[in-house]
Amino acid sequence: MELKENFDKAVVESKQISSRPDNETLLQLYSLYKQATEGDINSDPPGMFDFVAKAKYDAWTKLKGTSADDAMHQYIAVVDGLKS
Repeated sequence: MELKENFDKAVVESKQISSRPDNETLLQLYSLYKQATEGDINSDPPGMFDFVAKAKYDAWTKLKGTSADDAMHQYIAVVDGLKS
């Protein structure tokens, strides 16, 4: 199976996990998804009082330079870990 197909499958599976992952894991999934689908972040940071947006921005910024393929592999690995 192709990487993109596995990634798309993992995205669907991530929404079907019975127990909600902790916030750290959710941030990891969000940032890996954004890196895989959009590449390096290219927007201005959110306001300092928008804590959720700031956390998402910071998580995505940490992945700067990570290739889409690497981000997809990592995303799939996190989802596989949540399923087991």
